[in-house]
Amino acid sequence: MSTNTTAPKAIVEVTAQDLQGPGVVFCPNPKMPLWSNHPRVYIDLSHGGEGTCAYCGTQYKLKAGEHLPSGH
Repeated sequence: MSTNTTAPKAIVEVTAQDLQGPGVVFCPNPKMPLWSNHPRVYIDLSHGGEGTCAYCGTQYKLKAGEHLPSGH
């Protein structure tokens, strides 16, 4: 009998106000517990509205109906 011991990866929905620049969020985010910290990485959501952290696998995606601010 085989059991799946891998926990599902977290999915974080973000709003345009959560962005740290033109379509960028960072991970770990401020809501993550201190014990789960890893080096800060910036994840670009400007292409397709989603991205994944290379360290922890957390997926970041824009909430439905949210739009990235225009750069100009």
